[in-house]
Amino acid sequence: MTIRLPGTGGQLRAYTPRTEPLAVSPGTPLTSRTVFSAAHVVADPYADVSPDSPAAVDWDATLAFRRHLWSHGLGVAEAMDTAQRGMGLDWAGAAELIRRSAAEAKAVGGRIACGVGTDQLTGLASLPEIRKAYEEQLALVEESGAQAILMASRALAAAAASPEDYLEIYGHLLRQAAEPVVLHWLGPMFDPALDGYWGSSDLDEATETFLAVIAAHPDKVDGIKVSLLDAQREIDIRRRLPQGVRCYTGDDFNYPELIAGDEKGFSHALLGIFDPLGPLAAQAVRVLDTGDVQGFRDLLDPTVELSRHLFQTPTRFYKTGVVFLAWLAGHQEHFTMVGGLQSARSLPHFARAYELADGLGLFPDPALAEARMKNLLSLYGVAQ
Repeated sequence: MTIRLPGTGGQLRAYTPRTEPLAVSPGTPLTSRTVFSAAHVVADPYADVSPDSPAAVDWDATLAFRRHLWSHGLGVAEAMDTAQRGMGLDWAGAAELIRRSAAEAKAVGGRIACGVGTDQLTGLASLPEIRKAYEEQLALVEESGAQAILMASRALAAAAASPEDYLEIYGHLLRQAAEPVVLHWLGPMFDPALDGYWGSSDLDEATETFLAVIAAHPDKVDGIKVSLLDAQREIDIRRRLPQGVRCYTGDDFNYPELIAGDEKGFSHALLGIFDPLGPLAAQAVRVLDTGDVQGFRDLLDPTVELSRHLFQTPTRFYKTGVVFLAWLAGHQEHFTMVGGLQSARSLPHFARAYELADGLGLFPDPALAEARMKNLLSLYGVAQ
């Protein structure tokens, strides 16, 4: 049986789906690396909302997906970019997501870290207002029992006049944090409003400010997540971290080599691509736990083409592909997203994502994925 898929030139081509999924199953806890999957939210398809409305979330399906990730030994990075934070999910929705997911993590023994930002602010804000917004979110995450991830702030990027403003804001937050946090540097390819973060559009200068924040408070920084899609820059930063501060790669283009590491160290992981790759990624890290670096690379290297496809420019719309694959894999019953973001990618993009994911064996039920892909194609007028 074949399926007719559209290409970028408008022509249809025949593709033969695989009939068996990759054999993966939950296993022992991961030991050599700490691995978080940033997880997506599942929209409520029956809610009568517009793209500008507050997010309507299907909480049962959203929490079920997190249990799926925990069952494979992965941690969940909650209320992050992958959960459409600031792209359909506002602070009220994120706060509810944090409360519910943290409670679920406690119930099942799953690891969770949650994003702390300033997205309750609207319009221009002063530095004291930004600090207060961060404090409000940090308090909620800590009260929930989750680890805090200090996310980059659009408001701070707009208000900061110098690197010293970043040093002051982050220094204040780190001094009052109850437990060590993860610092998150999200590049402008993920969010254009974050251009010039850490006080400069020159990445070398920005890196110095970033490292100065960490050096001043190494006891309050569990690790850093670097999402710049620049492997060498991440390696250079990783090698300059104080003893005991981890690097969590957020590089969805180069993650196998960064996690594998070299003779001078390695990166842990906090990745959006590990949402669709969860079981396969966990299996690869278990192989790495045995010291088999080549076996790890053999499993994970073939996934990079799919990841680079999902994260292609405009990178911020990668969430659409992530949710699309979750629907094909049977983790949710529909392809609807908060904010109407299911419209953010083209049919040829979806077709290629399906082909690459199917080739990797990511779909637990290939026949279901094929049927759902054919349904989508029919909506676009592609007869089978």
